[in-house]
Amino acid sequence: MTLTPDSAVEVARSVAGVLAKDALERDRANVEPLAEAQLLRDAGLPALLLPTHVGGPGLGWSTALRVVREIAVADGSIAQLLGYHYVNVANLWWVGGLERWGPASAREQWLWGDAVNPTDPDLVLVPAGEGYRLSGRKSFATGVSSGNASVVSGVVEGTGELLLVAVPRDAAGVEPGGDWDNLGQRLSASGSATFTDVAIAPEQVLGSLGGDAVTPRSSLVTPAIQAVFGAFYLGIAQGALATARDYTRSTSRPWLLSDSPSATADPYVLATYGRLVAATRAVEAFVDAVADHLDRADAAGHALTWDARGELAEHVAALKVVATDVALDVTNTIFEVTGARATSNAVGLDRFWRNVRTHTLHDPVAYKRREVGDHFLNGTHPEFTLYT
Repeated sequence: MTLTPDSAVEVARSVAGVLAKDALERDRANVEPLAEAQLLRDAGLPALLLPTHVGGPGLGWSTALRVVREIAVADGSIAQLLGYHYVNVANLWWVGGLERWGPASAREQWLWGDAVNPTDPDLVLVPAGEGYRLSGRKSFATGVSSGNASVVSGVVEGTGELLLVAVPRDAAGVEPGGDWDNLGQRLSASGSATFTDVAIAPEQVLGSLGGDAVTPRSSLVTPAIQAVFGAFYLGIAQGALATARDYTRSTSRPWLLSDSPSATADPYVLATYGRLVAATRAVEAFVDAVADHLDRADAAGHALTWDARGELAEHVAALKVVATDVALDVTNTIFEVTGARATSNAVGLDRFWRNVRTHTLHDPVAYKRREVGDHFLNGTHPEFTLYT
């Protein structure tokens, strides 16, 4: 089936329904998400963004971020895995490598991971013949262990150039650490990865993300990944609200000092839910606006200017601020409208807060607030890094 924007969202909802059935149990088991990755492949979601000329449906970011959000309602970890994949595969046309890697990615529904975390010591690319040998360790490498291939950054020995290279999962010398054991996002396959003398052929080099080689188009990787964050923070918040609503309706009792006959009639409960729902609706509109902005930047291709890219980056930074604040508020406040018994481990409401709390520490939101304020007061754009 060829996906359309509407059918892709319906497929995502169907996948989310499957994931929701045992989301809490899988979170506690904390095993490698291989079955979940295959579920995404079987549904045809990984190829969503790939252009039609390489076999994909050629859909846009508005659809991709909606799909990520729908998955996050049920499982924030798998939404992260898929959202990161969309950004990683987009590097095939933003940086390079689409004709070489796109057809197989579309045909076999490849999932792409990454090992590009710039806060880690750099991986080293040692020149070897026409290619390189890649060595080093990244402490965070989302999807390397569960995907088909990964986008990996490395510094060329001798020149200091930062290159992005494509590394198949089964390449000799690739060793996922299996050490992701954090508070939340437990099934996001975000543990370490070690690369030992991995052979990198010339066709595996996607391009450079260093110095003058960076273009507005190739640097879209950062606003895109930050937009993904906003989408799955929203989805997690919506999932938390839906789960809390079901609990309030079925189990919560009115407080002994309340005159209300039920928790669902208590004015304080109603007002709290109203505030949280209104806030998530505002973020939903914000995510949709950012997705449209990202679509337009992507469609501009090589004509995209640094100023246009900067406006997008500021827009996404503002989304990151609001989505972080709202998702943390929602996933914390739901306990106030469900009651003390809702803290039972059997209920598992904590997983929503754990997921948001863990991932919102990816990069300090205070720096995003500063970027937005600097743009508002001084008209500046954040300088390109793999975080801005």
